[in-house]
Amino acid sequence: MDRVTDVVTVGEAMALFIAEEPGALAGVSRFARRTAGAELNVAVGLRRLGFNVGYISRVGADSLGQHLLGFMDAEGIDRSHVAVDAAHPTGLMFKSLSTDGSDPLIEYFRRGSAASHLGVADHPLAYCAASRHLHLTGISPALSESMRELVFAMATQARRQGRGISFDPNLRPRLWPSQQVMVDMMNRLAAMADLVLPGLAEGQLLTGRHDADGIADFYLERGSRQVVVKLGAEGAYFADQHNRGTVAGFQVPQVVDTVGAGDGFAVGVISALLEGASLQDAALRGNAIGARVVQFPGDCDGLPDRAQLAAALKAPRTMAGGQGS
Repeated sequence: MDRVTDVVTVGEAMALFIAEEPGALAGVSRFARRTAGAELNVAVGLRRLGFNVGYISRVGADSLGQHLLGFMDAEGIDRSHVAVDAAHPTGLMFKSLSTDGSDPLIEYFRRGSAASHLGVADHPLAYCAASRHLHLTGISPALSESMRELVFAMATQARRQGRGISFDPNLRPRLWPSQQVMVDMMNRLAAMADLVLPGLAEGQLLTGRHDADGIADFYLERGSRQVVVKLGAEGAYFADQHNRGTVAGFQVPQVVDTVGAGDGFAVGVISALLEGASLQDAALRGNAIGARVVQFPGDCDGLPDRAQLAAALKAPRTMAGGQGS
């Protein structure tokens, strides 16, 4: 019997080169190769927790693409809808080494990449229809008009069929022609999602509301069923039509690399909800995984298996948190 695909996601897988010495990227001579891409990170995290995950993308017919395909295979991700594009290259990025816990500097090389040429013709209708859940981010629709059409087509299909949809804005302002276009598109996509996962600063920009409570109200009023606002070290704010409150963050002995923490957070929330957990418990799991991810150098390195997740949930917390009204 064919296995059920729990989650499908679509995005750009990129080669990642992490500096092995601190300082400006221009002066770095040695890099370690890893993988990157928000949706790929989420796919990896969910797969490590035992979910069956399908990934839709394109990579170039080059060594970087071959490496990414091998990585997907090693992680057990279903890449039956990852195409190899002989006409366009695999996207890549460089990341500086930060030694003080601050966000690293990143340079992207993704314009005209293979993944940016995805479009509605790449939408595997029957494959998606047979899945339980669709996860989207705001990065994919920013890559190109054709990619945007694909993302909205996938969201429309999932909504009509009653499948779950999660959306992480994951804003990349430099990829959009203007801030207003970005805000409009992100809020249109969020209105189609059951679960919206903004960071506090993202939510403030997208909604014009100043606090997590107002951000949650904005999306609940527009049709989303659940909202979890990431608050960094302070934890997370969760809200649905019946309950809301704040859950604790987790203490981090040393921040190694902040990139990928939001993707880890999404893994925690989505996985818990698919298992029938409450939104409060899902937000707590998101905090635990996000805190673990920042203690590792690569975007995927800190994503846990089940045993590692159990240990992460036992780590000391940063605040009491609690159920709201």
